[in-house]
Amino acid sequence: MALCIQVLGLVLGIVSWCLQSSCTSSQMWKVRSQAESVTTSSRQFEGLWMSCAASALGSIQCSRFKTVLGLPAHLQACRALMSLSLILGLASIVVSVLGLKCTKIGRTPEKLKEQMVLSGGVLFILSGVFTLTAVSWYAARVINDFYDPFHGGLKFELGTGLYLGWAASSLAILGGSLLCCTCRRSCSTPPDRQFSYYSNAGGGQSIYKAAPAAESSGSNAYV
Repeated sequence: MALCIQVLGLVLGIVSWCLQSSCTSSQMWKVRSQAESVTTSSRQFEGLWMSCAASALGSIQCSRFKTVLGLPAHLQACRALMSLSLILGLASIVVSVLGLKCTKIGRTPEKLKEQMVLSGGVLFILSGVFTLTAVSWYAARVINDFYDPFHGGLKFELGTGLYLGWAASSLAILGGSLLCCTCRRSCSTPPDRQFSYYSNAGGGQSIYKAAPAAESSGSNAYV
């Protein structure tokens, strides 16, 4: 049962890492709102790394952000958080695979493998939290700019990249929680109670007899 839960948590973690990669490279974090637009023949959308414009004929032109220091602070923070989440997710996958019960690498003790699975689960959870923080922060800024009456620039709405990030963070946190739950019982058991007694397998059963009772003290008495 524990092995099935470990495999399920690992699969969810791998799927979440794939979604995180798609979210990070997506250019649809925010899409230009069509509510106040006169024409709908063109679309404009932006991501973490570039902004794009699509025409009605299907042609898409993208341009990378030419500066880093000139970008808004929340955009730079979201870049860093998504990069960290990808690194942590990849590390958690490797650690979790090495710590599975079905993985045999030399004579790795079970206690060490349980600790590796626990570490992989914690890394998955951290990766999901970083992704959740990045997409939620970015979405909050988009919503704030949309309803701000003093915002003079273009108004954007939430893009599909943000929904990918929310799905990825949910799967990462769920997968990490499953991995942590598999070793919760074994890690909570005190180490001094994890032992057993075995009979002497080589010499068979050993029988111990009590020493014969001492003779009556009256027989050894001296007259």
